[in-house]
Amino acid sequence: MGAAAGRAGFYVGLGLALASSVFIGSSFILKKKGLLRLCRRGRARAGQGGHGYLKEWLWWAGLLCMGVGEAANFAAYAFAPAMLVTPLGALSVLVSAVLSSTFLNEQLNVHGKIGCILSMLGSTVMVIHAPQEEEVNSLESMAEKLKDPGFIAFAVCVLVSSLLLVFVAGPRYGQRNVLVYVLVCSAIGSLSVSCVKGLGIALKELFSGKPVLKKPLGWVLLVCLVICISIQINYLNKALDIFNTSLVTPIYYVLFTTAVMTCSAILFREWQHMVLDNIIGTISGFLTIVAGIFLLHAFRDVPFTLDLLPLFLQQGRADLQSSWRSADRHQSHQHQPLLPSEDNGCQSTEEEEMEGESV
Repeated sequence: MGAAAGRAGFYVGLGLALASSVFIGSSFILKKKGLLRLCRRGRARAGQGGHGYLKEWLWWAGLLCMGVGEAANFAAYAFAPAMLVTPLGALSVLVSAVLSSTFLNEQLNVHGKIGCILSMLGSTVMVIHAPQEEEVNSLESMAEKLKDPGFIAFAVCVLVSSLLLVFVAGPRYGQRNVLVYVLVCSAIGSLSVSCVKGLGIALKELFSGKPVLKKPLGWVLLVCLVICISIQINYLNKALDIFNTSLVTPIYYVLFTTAVMTCSAILFREWQHMVLDNIIGTISGFLTIVAGIFLLHAFRDVPFTLDLLPLFLQQGRADLQSSWRSADRHQSHQHQPLLPSEDNGCQSTEEEEMEGESV
């Protein structure tokens, strides 16, 4: 009975995570459409300090979609393992890329299409091999996990390294190296996901009628979550302001997801009941998603045509085209007995053209 309930909760969390990606990816398109409509009307753009988008219903629809997506993502952590929910967040980037090429007429080149396919394949592999049973089902078990010496050592390392990055590496290398601020966001983000996981369990117990509001752990997790999210937003904005988005996004996704998976392995011990092939499958799926996100973002503005192929491939393409032409010409010659007069005229015309070219 418990295994069946755990499997049902896994599929509920999976469905919420997928729905979250769809809603969040769609929200960017709706917001962009609203801002473009505002620009066509001659209103002041948001980048110039204007706030006319507050009167645009498409922008509000996008904001509503993002709110629904974030709520679904928050609820997914209460049902499914964090090491599954977090990597699936990459699908929102895929949804946004596909919808932008459809509704915003933005170009999705060959690299982007390959990246989308890799992201979908990697997500499928992760869903197949991810752990399907929760290790933490109540606030009491969450409190026991938080007291574990391994997690305490991990949290101390995260806080100390973040302080060193902010106060030592930041002033020296923050303007030149993209990893400084992105590492801060990723390290603190692993703790924020743990807080979200605990709050999701608290909400689930609250709806079941348990006196969760009287327990201090839920309030402590809420305060820690607000602090972690504030730090993440601050330093992610700094990274985006200094460096290109196509550089920050894939690096942030890789580091953030790696930190979350490491934190989940230490805190929730989601790996301990997995067999070796599931562990390898989960890691392979994650690396496949990483490759897809890299192709989707790193080469987003790179035009790709057949003329950019290596010379030996271009020669092969030319030989293939010439073979096709010769095959078509041979096929047309096979019909000569049916139309002898017309074919003779065509042959004489071709001969005259070739003689004219030789002259």
